[in-house]
Amino acid sequence: MKNEFFKRILSSIIIIPIALFFIIKGSFYFSFFLLGVFMLVLYEWEKISKKKFYREFGIIFLFFSLFTAYSLRGSTNVELWNFLLILLICVSTDVGGYIFGKILKGPKLTKISPKKTVAGMFGGFLLSIIFVNIYLNYLSSLEKSNKLFQINNETDLILVLSVSLVSQAGDIFVSYFKRKSKIKNTSNLIPGHGGLLDRIDGMIFAVPFSYLIFKFII
Repeated sequence: MKNEFFKRILSSIIIIPIALFFIIKGSFYFSFFLLGVFMLVLYEWEKISKKKFYREFGIIFLFFSLFTAYSLRGSTNVELWNFLLILLICVSTDVGGYIFGKILKGPKLTKISPKKTVAGMFGGFLLSIIFVNIYLNYLSSLEKSNKLFQINNETDLILVLSVSLVSQAGDIFVSYFKRKSKIKNTSNLIPGHGGLLDRIDGMIFAVPFSYLIFKFII
């Protein structure tokens, strides 16, 4: 566990600043970044879907997911902060699930993904709430911060939990296809994490969900 955790930390230290650079720069840089992500994820999806009937559906969904990521990122600072907020929920959900699941163990969440536990699920919820509040408090003094999404009532809290839930569901959904293909990871691209699809499986579901929420509700 310690060796795997160390690899995860080291990989994250390298990957996160690179991803943030392209996300924050936006414009052509972000488009280039998304294109690279799409090509890598598409390659990994091909490995687990092969000639199965759902292959094309997966390709269409991946394209839609990255399109919504581009649209959600937008071109303004407020759109950037909101996009980073969604990514923060996904990352903190994943970290909380991993840490709480490893430490508390307990009942398994589903047979589809044997490493997922009930404790990990609630740990993901808890850490996402904590990190989002820290993030929003940090941004509270910035210009136009009043236009940012805020956790100030039960409805907002439900939204954060919903994004976290969709992220966890996406993780399990991709695990289902990996299980059908009898593979553990989509590739060995990222030490400690597996493939890129293993890393962003929750995000590719949470981002479209969030896009629809921000576009039609908030």
